[in-house]
Amino acid sequence: MEKLSYKNPMAVPKLEKIVVNSGIGKILGEVEASKRQEMLDHFAWEIALITGQKPKVTLAKKSISSFGVKKGMPVGLVVTLRGKRMYHFLERLINYALPRKRDFKGISKNSVDKNGNLTIGFKEHLVFPEIKPEETKRIIGLEVTLCPRAKNREEAILLYELLGIPFKKE
Repeated sequence: MEKLSYKNPMAVPKLEKIVVNSGIGKILGEVEASKRQEMLDHFAWEIALITGQKPKVTLAKKSISSFGVKKGMPVGLVVTLRGKRMYHFLERLINYALPRKRDFKGISKNSVDKNGNLTIGFKEHLVFPEIKPEETKRIIGLEVTLCPRAKNREEAILLYELLGIPFKKE
């Protein structure tokens, strides 16, 4: 409130939700049909370990023959975190996952879009301490999107800095 000189506490930017998603359609396409459900359940279990909430399976809206995707086939997993779970996940993301990311020097401020959403991509889900590498079947990528309630990009960046998101020094 002080930095943005707001009088109303409801006008202050705050974190609304965190969306964690993973595209697994390519991996499921490479696996034989009898093992697909088992792999899907395993990936859902791993994402549930990371986020503390069971993911929703997203299905393909239309068939794309060049990708080997048929309409109705599972292609991804998504979790929307709010409230206490969101802040617990954010704490683990900042303190454990980001420092374990390979060659991590900070997040670029260019990762924040014009609405203030910050998207962080992970090539491997193994950076989260809940995942044991010996138990995982395949390495999957994750995308974490932080969605604030802010008026513009600059307010959102200030919010992220106050939350402790490590940005690159410019």
